[in-house]
Amino acid sequence: MKDLLKNIRELILSARTAVVHSVDLIQVLTNFEIGRRIVEHEQQGSKRAEYGKALLKALSAELTAEFGRGFSRSNLEYMRRFYLTYQDRTLRIAQAQSAIFPPDGKSQMPSGKFPGTSKSQIPSGKLVAPFRLSWSQYVFLTSIDNLDERRFYEIEADSNDWSLSELKCQFNSGLYERLALSRDKDGVRKLAAEGQIVAQPEDLLKEPYVLEFLGLDEQAKYSESDLETAIIDKLEHFLLELGKGFLFEARQKRFTFDEEHFFVDLVLYNRLLRCYVLIDLKIGKLTHQHLGQMQMYVNYFDRFVKLDDEHPTVGIIRCRKKHDALVEITLPEDANIHAQEYRLYLPDKELLRQKLVEWGEEAERNRG
Repeated sequence: MKDLLKNIRELILSARTAVVHSVDLIQVLTNFEIGRRIVEHEQQGSKRAEYGKALLKALSAELTAEFGRGFSRSNLEYMRRFYLTYQDRTLRIAQAQSAIFPPDGKSQMPSGKFPGTSKSQIPSGKLVAPFRLSWSQYVFLTSIDNLDERRFYEIEADSNDWSLSELKCQFNSGLYERLALSRDKDGVRKLAAEGQIVAQPEDLLKEPYVLEFLGLDEQAKYSESDLETAIIDKLEHFLLELGKGFLFEARQKRFTFDEEHFFVDLVLYNRLLRCYVLIDLKIGKLTHQHLGQMQMYVNYFDRFVKLDDEHPTVGIIRCRKKHDALVEITLPEDANIHAQEYRLYLPDKELLRQKLVEWGEEAERNRG
């Protein structure tokens, strides 16, 4: 009985998920086609802006009278902009539309069969879907002018099942810029093409980390213990900010060496990299003593804790102010230790973008 109930529950949930994804895809494809036809009609008429506004207003009135809400002038403008933004996918979209909306108007989905539950398939299960997010998410994405940034957020929203509010939150926190600032030029290209892929320790890094969810006042005095306690209280948010694949193991992990006790602030494990990640929290600027201490922590875990088939331990120092030159001169070149700044408030996206531009220009000069 229990096994039967479990199987039926899974079937019902899969079917409902498939229906939701199918409805989302059909809405997005329909709106793309509406946008295409509006643009093509405009191209045949007057090129004046007034003509386009009058067209959308008249079209909105007729469609709203017949079909109800959803066809306001602003929504039609979103459809028009959606087509202009994603028209490079026209071939894939045409294939998907022909599978869902065949010429005779009949669905090609066999009667009595559920559509595939994977978002990578359209309801017919034959073709890769050109769009995998909801219409409201695409309305937001079309407001992002930078093509690489827009592609990144589309990939991440799909792979992480972000809601619209989660997508906006990650965008407002400057996730793309913060990841890009921790990578070289090829790494930035990969971000746009593949999203965040965690294949090596450097893929975990952001610049800076944002801990606004802790609720600590930027101007108030707080200790490293206060910071650690706040993180533990908001552990789920902290792991999301860190990135993909993190599992929590311990806080103030004690180990003894030469009859002296040492304590690692936070011990995490990354299942994608298959390695321990040690985090030390510093409320001030980075010093060479902090780096030396973390090197000792990492050495201990590599020699006495990690298993033979696990990868080397990664050490990350969270500090308010880091000095790249100090890190470079203190640590050996192959050290698996990183210093990253954190902020208690959301960074200004424009400042992050400017910093990214400056970083790119400096990299080009150094390359030349």
